[in-house]
Amino acid sequence: MSDQINEYLKLENQLCFPLYAASREIIKKYRPHLEKIDLTYTQYITMMVFWEQKKINVKDLGKKLFLDSGTLTPVLKSLEAKGYVIRSRSKDDERFLMVEITEKGESLKTQAAKIPEAMASCLPLPLEEAQQLHHLLYKILELGM
Repeated sequence: MSDQINEYLKLENQLCFPLYAASREIIKKYRPHLEKIDLTYTQYITMMVFWEQKKINVKDLGKKLFLDSGTLTPVLKSLEAKGYVIRSRSKDDERFLMVEITEKGESLKTQAAKIPEAMASCLPLPLEEAQQLHHLLYKILELGM
């Protein structure tokens, strides 16, 4: 039993560790590109939702980003302070906090559009393997939520 326990606890046998380490490495590669537009990675992915949807309630935004409100609230406050979004209560139901992109936030989209192309070379995988990885990661996220 002791050998089995030791095997369970080896770092190299953990699925979570390479996911965690790879995520940190990829986000690290984003940093210089994001610094140019004064966004953190979490702010960047949040803005991606706004560039697509323009207006969304915080609960739905959290679901899209797989983030809880405790993580999302400071991100939204920071984006609002930068003038990229506006938070307001829903006119239909005041329980819902709505967030909407501003013109300033929309104008950031042009600069941000350069980032995915710049990042494409950072993942040294053939396109087919990258697509498989993308599919598997979303499968994990969907099963876990």
